[in-house]
Amino acid sequence: MTRVLVVDDDPQIVRALRINLRARGYEVDTAPDGAGALHAAAGHHPDLVVLDLGLPDMEGAEVIAGLRGWTAVPIIVLSGRAGSADKVAALDAGADDYVTKPFGVDELPARTRAVTRRVQPAGEQAPVVTVGAVEVNLAERSISGDFRLTPTEWQLLEHLLRHPGKLITQRELLHDVWGPQYQTETNYLRQYMARLRRKLEADPARPRHLLTEPGMGHRFRP
Repeated sequence: MTRVLVVDDDPQIVRALRINLRARGYEVDTAPDGAGALHAAAGHHPDLVVLDLGLPDMEGAEVIAGLRGWTAVPIIVLSGRAGSADKVAALDAGADDYVTKPFGVDELPARTRAVTRRVQPAGEQAPVVTVGAVEVNLAERSISGDFRLTPTEWQLLEHLLRHPGKLITQRELLHDVWGPQYQTETNYLRQYMARLRRKLEADPARPRHLLTEPGMGHRFRP
């Protein structure tokens, strides 16, 4: 059973999430503040953390940093802060996704399924991933179809496919694919994402799998 740690100082939200997640078969622990979250995570080793940014004792980004010091557990930020700067800061700190309050009753479980799917047991071989009608073998670096990908296209695609459902910031993609000196060159990312969509999406103008969240980043939706 998947174990979820919910961190929020609003009792009504905690109660609603506990009921909603338990009804879907999750085991739920809760914490009202950052210190309690770090203690609970160390003691219970959750499979997922749902974290509010505005905690009474510390900022949510500090909790993310504390967790990332020892665990790769998926973290979904749940916050009333809708500004892109807050979202990017949380994602750069190590969060896997960001949901803005208020949210639909089915949205959080869907995001939960997406981020937990990306976690693979240690040592598991890279999978074959389906992107529309195309099969991508990450272990063999091969792709079905009568076209080829450039080395840079491969790097960008692989980074997205290895984190299904995760929103990856523009800065992270530029750093990991092109290097630290290119972290502001968002035009590179825009051009290469367009090229990947032309090759992999059935309708590049209305992509279903290689998605962009303007001003924030990109994600692969299986």
